[in-house]
Amino acid sequence: MKKFINQYIFIGLAALSLSFGATSCTDYLDKEPDSDVGADEAFKNFTNFQGFVEEIYNCIPNKESNFWCCTFNWGEDELMNSGGGESHETTHFDLGDYRYWYQDPQSFLHANDLNPTSTDKFTHSLEHAWYCIRKANLGLENMEKMTEGTQEERNFVKGQLLFFRAWWHEELMQFFGGIPYVDKVLPSDQKLTLPRQSFKECAELCAADFREAANLLPDNWDNTTIGKKTLGRNDLRITKAVALGYLGKVLLWAASPMNELGAQVGASKNGNTYKYNTEIATRAADALAECIANIESGKTPYALAEYNYDNIYDHVAAAGSTTNYSDIFRTTGQNWKMPGSCEAMFRGPVFDINGTNWNFAKLWGPKVNNLVEHDAIIHMPTANYVNYYGMANGLPLDDPESGFDPRHPFQNRDPRFYHDIIFDGFKFLNTTPNASDKPFQYMEMFTGGNMRPSGNPQRSADGSRTGYFCQKLVPHQCNKYDGMYNWGGALECYLPYMRVADIYLMYAEAGAAIQGAGYKNSKCNHTAAGAVDLLRDRVGAGHVADKFLGDKNKFMDEVRRERAVELAFEGFRWNDLQRWLLLTEYPYNVKTSQEFIRVGEYDFSKNDPRDAEVSNWHEEVILERNFSVKHYLFPFKDTDVYLYEDFKQNPGW
Repeated sequence: MKKFINQYIFIGLAALSLSFGATSCTDYLDKEPDSDVGADEAFKNFTNFQGFVEEIYNCIPNKESNFWCCTFNWGEDELMNSGGGESHETTHFDLGDYRYWYQDPQSFLHANDLNPTSTDKFTHSLEHAWYCIRKANLGLENMEKMTEGTQEERNFVKGQLLFFRAWWHEELMQFFGGIPYVDKVLPSDQKLTLPRQSFKECAELCAADFREAANLLPDNWDNTTIGKKTLGRNDLRITKAVALGYLGKVLLWAASPMNELGAQVGASKNGNTYKYNTEIATRAADALAECIANIESGKTPYALAEYNYDNIYDHVAAAGSTTNYSDIFRTTGQNWKMPGSCEAMFRGPVFDINGTNWNFAKLWGPKVNNLVEHDAIIHMPTANYVNYYGMANGLPLDDPESGFDPRHPFQNRDPRFYHDIIFDGFKFLNTTPNASDKPFQYMEMFTGGNMRPSGNPQRSADGSRTGYFCQKLVPHQCNKYDGMYNWGGALECYLPYMRVADIYLMYAEAGAAIQGAGYKNSKCNHTAAGAVDLLRDRVGAGHVADKFLGDKNKFMDEVRRERAVELAFEGFRWNDLQRWLLLTEYPYNVKTSQEFIRVGEYDFSKNDPRDAEVSNWHEEVILERNFSVKHYLFPFKDTDVYLYEDFKQNPGW
């Protein structure tokens, strides 16, 4: 960070020679060819000033593919295979080695060759934050130079700059805690003395910027004078709803137990995991309710995507569906259309055609017999995390009234289980394989099966260590027979930073913290429980049971479980466990495998795999994370904290 602080948040005479409008992202407004000039020209009109802003969009890293084989699920949700996965953040973080974040570029946290103007996704990471914060401040301090333009144009430019100044701070804060909130261009000839602020102090400054941004930004760029000039290229632009969503988010994070009480061990035993700052949570709920009302008014481009399938295992949408849940995360056969459907609210740009093929698409299925080609990496869901997918009636698996049957463990599960999880008997290869691969067409995920390591150490490298694979983000047809990751599949994957379902979940959590299931904000039509039920209605799962509605803590548990299922494997889990003070707590610190034996003969080619019978259903612990208080925050690089005395390292590092 020292390098980037010195280069990017200090501004002297040399900085005025920067190419203010440099960007090649064609999804945004094109800047004038002569906008790479002095400050007066760069800021004089909307087109040039927007070109300056576009470079910040260009810096947003792709969580799933800012390098060859990225990781981003660092909670108890995911396990890496041996024989390849040891070199990735997930494995290092399991060992408590958080310093690894800056030693390897295989995550969106770090890149070896940062370049804000590049269209190479490998040159972008969260380390762009200081550059983009400086850039936002520079733009805000030059607003008066926009002498040619309407008030609408000035509002939109200022709103974007305010949003991005807050957003880059907020992203850093999630991992490192409170930092100096830089809200002005710092002169290069003065000693840096900015002290680190607390998370709450930073959150308040973020909130002020997000609030003002929301007041300035449009509901939908397509319906504005400016946006009508660029119809078809407005999807990624910041809107009022996005700013409101992040206003609610940063306040909810500030209200959460970690930032209310401080990092600690034992929160699950002493009840501290339920202790929120209710005043701040009330403000969060207010912003999120306003966001929900804005979305449900129909003024925005956002809505919940449909969950309606003719074939859930192959993600084939039902005839007549106009939007598709799977398309939030990936599209196929749509000319590499950017994922998001109608639900993604905040995303960065996608730079390459068919780029998904060369990294992300080949990291989720088995490497047995080279079924999924290239690389040696497998992301696989842990059995303990899959347990969060409860029953179709809405009850958790371990509830005595849930109806869960360990002899038929895959029956009547939450419908999202069948969309997200590859389980025993699942038809993995739709195209008929050759004779040598025929045994692998239907997944043998039982103990001793041909996809499991029991009795076959090689399977810990090329099979499943946990008894499951995942296809939520990458469809199972990404294999050498079905070939969906090849050119003809036109597969494009992208993980949104925020989507509509998250807004409802954060609203429900804030309401649970304030009052419980019955909380209702006057700005929207939903109670806290109703927001959760809305998401369950979408997929056809049962509502939150009455038995959980009368107890704030029990309802909070259900909100958190719903968040685990709905946002599974999207890169949010570590931050959730952190802010809930659960990173160190059992069972959130273990990763398990699912062990069982098939009973009798079952023809998976003719019958649904969910109906197969098993015996000896149990879990075994693969690893336990021995975390301490220090693991609630990432360490800064040593060079960062040596920069000046008031920039302190996080405790324990």
